[in-house]
Amino acid sequence: DGLIRVEAPMVGTFYRAPQPGAPPFVEEGDAVGPGQTLCILEAMKLMNEVKADAEAVVRAIHVGNAEPVEFGQLLFELEPINGRPLGL
Repeated sequence: DGLIRVEAPMVGTFYRAPQPGAPPFVEEGDAVGPGQTLCILEAMKLMNEVKADAEAVVRAIHVGNAEPVEFGQLLFELEPINGRPLGL
C-alpha cells in the first residue's frame, strides 16, 4: 500500500502532545518532515520522542493519548509525499 509504518521502539505510554493541555504534535492529514516529532513514549519516567524519517502525510494514528503500547506496536501510518519512502 506504500505507507510507512511507524512502530513503537519500546514499551511505554503514548503521548500525542508535549504536555497535558498542549496541542498534539500531529493530526491525521498533517504533512511532516524528517526529524519532526510525532509523539512521545514515556518509559520509566523518561520521555522519548518518536520522529518521522521522511517527508510524508499522517494517514492514520492508531493509538489514543496516554495509552500503553508494546514494542513493535503500530503507532502511525504515513504516506510518503514523493510516492516512495526516503532512501529507496
